[in-house]
Amino acid sequence: MALSTPIPATETAARSNSGRWLQLILGVVCMVAAANIQYSWTLFVPEIQKTFGWDRAAIQVAFTIFVIVQTWLTPIEGYFIDKYGPTRVVMFGGIMTGLAWVINSYATSLSGFYLGSVAGGIGVGCVYATCVNNALKWFPDKRGLAVGLTAGAYGAGSALTIIPIANMIAAGSYTQAFFYFGLIQGAVIFLAALGLRGPGKGEVTFSSKVLQSRRDYTLSEALRTPVFWVMLLMFTCTVTGGLMAVAQLGVIAQDLGVKEFKVNLYFFAMAALPFALMLDRILNGVSRPLFGFISDRIGREKTMFIAFTMEGIGIVALGYFGSNPWAFIILSGIVFLAWGEVYSLFSATAADTFGSAHIGKIYGVLYCAKGVAALFVPLGNLLMQATGTWATVLYTVAAMDLLAAFLAIAVLRPMLKRHHAENGSTAPAAALAHA
Repeated sequence: MALSTPIPATETAARSNSGRWLQLILGVVCMVAAANIQYSWTLFVPEIQKTFGWDRAAIQVAFTIFVIVQTWLTPIEGYFIDKYGPTRVVMFGGIMTGLAWVINSYATSLSGFYLGSVAGGIGVGCVYATCVNNALKWFPDKRGLAVGLTAGAYGAGSALTIIPIANMIAAGSYTQAFFYFGLIQGAVIFLAALGLRGPGKGEVTFSSKVLQSRRDYTLSEALRTPVFWVMLLMFTCTVTGGLMAVAQLGVIAQDLGVKEFKVNLYFFAMAALPFALMLDRILNGVSRPLFGFISDRIGREKTMFIAFTMEGIGIVALGYFGSNPWAFIILSGIVFLAWGEVYSLFSATAADTFGSAHIGKIYGVLYCAKGVAALFVPLGNLLMQATGTWATVLYTVAAMDLLAAFLAIAVLRPMLKRHHAENGSTAPAAALAHA
């Protein structure tokens, strides 16, 4: 009997390396297709209000429902990811994502839009949780960059369709925009999901620069650690400001009188709001791999301090100078640049801290911070109506960002050092890495 020739280790590593980048690309495609559900909503709110005459705060409840469903079901989705693998979960997510906007296209009542938000929250939650989870598991050695690229695709994905959606809405067809783009994005997610899979044994390499736990914590074990609750508090503080901007940017631009300002850059002209939204989506997407890459080099906590401070200052400036159209465009871009990285930094930190075996469930609970923050979106409208200015809202969330920046250095950093010392990860990661 002829003996089979063993495959050289270098060839196995090359196959694994190319395979994981393919997984990353498929995850990016899914995230791009899912992005519109959240990031294009602000374009539809004025048209829905004009069509039906409903109160703006009541319409924005749909956005809050979407975010709450997307985030608070993530731990359950993490369970299904571990049980059935990424393909089935993302395929189901693609169906629900497409269905959400089809429902919105036929909605003639607030309850109809609320139902669409529930479907969208389930769909996007399945896509987002699975793709981030896959990136964390495939790239321990480049965790910040990989999850940053994946989450960045969600942040920047809608930049590809902002203009055609805005044009279709401007033509008086917001229902058609919901229907056709819903079908397209659902189909793209479904097809890309067919190639997704998780890593096998020996297909991952740990970081040589960032301390990473070699122990895999269960969800109940992670919930009993103080570091988890500090991260949850920081996540809630930082995500609130950016989420407020995502949901309310169109409304803020309208109230500040800059929405219809024409931006003329000689080679093209565009209204200030669509231009700001397009720029914001790009910067939001760039920030996630950028700050993720930086965190792979200098550490997660230092990167958090830099980004959260930048976001807080940017929000304060937006509240003070936002009535100037050019200042509105530039400062909103800075806010999104500094905000987008929260989804790469906290997910990477969670996996570094608690291991990757149960990270779907653990980060799922941590990600619920976004749902808590979503509760502040309607409250922002009420606070603005009570005070007569958006400055009060913006200054409040800026203070939360600056608090999170302080906690990153003064509390989280020493706490993580103690945590890793307790589970034996105090030596340089390179010395602990195994084949």
